[in-house]
Amino acid sequence: MKLPLPPARSIGNKLALVFFAVIALAFSVIFFFVVPQLQSNLEHQRVTELQRFVPVFSNQLHTALTSGKKSAQIDERVRSVGDSSDAEVTVFEQPPQLWSVFNSRATPGLQHASVPLAHLAASTGHIEAAVESVNGHRTAQAAVPLARAGQKRPWWIVVYTRQLGDVQDTVSLIRTRVLIAGGIALLIALVGGYMVARALARRVRRLETAAKQVADGNFIEPLPEDSADELGQLTRTFNEMQVQLARVDNARREFIANASHELRTPIFSLGGFVELLQDEDLDEETRTEFLWLMREQVERLQKLAISLLDLSRIDAGSLELNPEDVDLSELAREVAGEFTPAVSRHHTRLRLRLPAKDVEAVCDRERVAQIMRILLDNALRHTPEGTPVTVSADRINGAAALTVADTGPGVPAPSADRVFERFFTGDAARGSGLGLAIARELADRMSGKIELRSTHGETAFTLELPAVDRNGSS
Repeated sequence: MKLPLPPARSIGNKLALVFFAVIALAFSVIFFFVVPQLQSNLEHQRVTELQRFVPVFSNQLHTALTSGKKSAQIDERVRSVGDSSDAEVTVFEQPPQLWSVFNSRATPGLQHASVPLAHLAASTGHIEAAVESVNGHRTAQAAVPLARAGQKRPWWIVVYTRQLGDVQDTVSLIRTRVLIAGGIALLIALVGGYMVARALARRVRRLETAAKQVADGNFIEPLPEDSADELGQLTRTFNEMQVQLARVDNARREFIANASHELRTPIFSLGGFVELLQDEDLDEETRTEFLWLMREQVERLQKLAISLLDLSRIDAGSLELNPEDVDLSELAREVAGEFTPAVSRHHTRLRLRLPAKDVEAVCDRERVAQIMRILLDNALRHTPEGTPVTVSADRINGAAALTVADTGPGVPAPSADRVFERFFTGDAARGSGLGLAIARELADRMSGKIELRSTHGETAFTLELPAVDRNGSS
């Protein structure tokens, strides 16, 4: 049971959604990874700046703390340092535990938030800096340990705190702009992607419609190749395919007509001869002539049937080949001898130009003989009576070559490009147009090739096959 096909989905909608998803992914990466990284980098930059300049102010505080000044004077100096450093300054006294003794602004919760960093600076004896949260706000803090004269152990810890509100405001602004830009970009991507996809879909639909018409056997005018992109190349390939299909279809029609004619003529002739042979008053000489003509018609039928059978085997991949070392010179003499009657009827000469040295090839002997028969029959069929035909063998560029040439009128240029096509017949000579096509297929399957060289007054078909290498390889 044939299952129903799922409903078709518009390629325009799919591509628009793809564009939308890609843009959304890009802005998501920016929003969730790039922007937080930017905030982290800015905060680290502020902490580094604070850590770099606090030693200058800490020296002033160290002088005030160790000079024996009154608390009010020290507190005033702490406020002055806070104003100069643009930071909130908190002074902790260490023994026996940290407690705050001076503060420039007394921000709620700041002293508690500064204690961990102060403990760290007290334990290491070095300036420590970090980003801390105070009442939900991000701050940059730097803790500087100060010791009394003649002591190494820190006695005071000065913590400098700067608000990072401007960093948060900047990052917040960037986030807002990214959201706005992302929304606009997504809208543009959705609309633009849909428009582009619709244009692509129209071109694809045009190809689909044209393909359906060709599939129905209705060849159309070539589609316009209006771009050099992949769809333009596909359109060009489709046009080339349509030309090839039209050519094959015409060749098929011609072949059917030729095959029908080839079959009808001998069958009608045989039927007529049978009726004539039933005449009891027919003399023996006429009867013998009729039998000879009947044999000729039967040979025509056999040749057509064998050609069609060979072609079907080649297409089905069931053609069996038996490669062996074959002397092409010897094979050429044998096949040429078979054509003695045909050459006599053609009132011509068949010349053999074969070297004294063997020309050996790795091939199927019977299939090479078949190719040679096709070439000789083709030469006699398509040249005027009395035209000499030459068969030669030689080595060409390391390959074994067998050539059948004639001095006929040559093959016209338009036909020269198509002589190896199936069903193609170049002139009014009778034939199915299968011989040369079969010859080329056989040559290809024996790892060889067959080529045509034609000029006015000379035509030569050359079969090249792998030569036998007496050094041990072929």
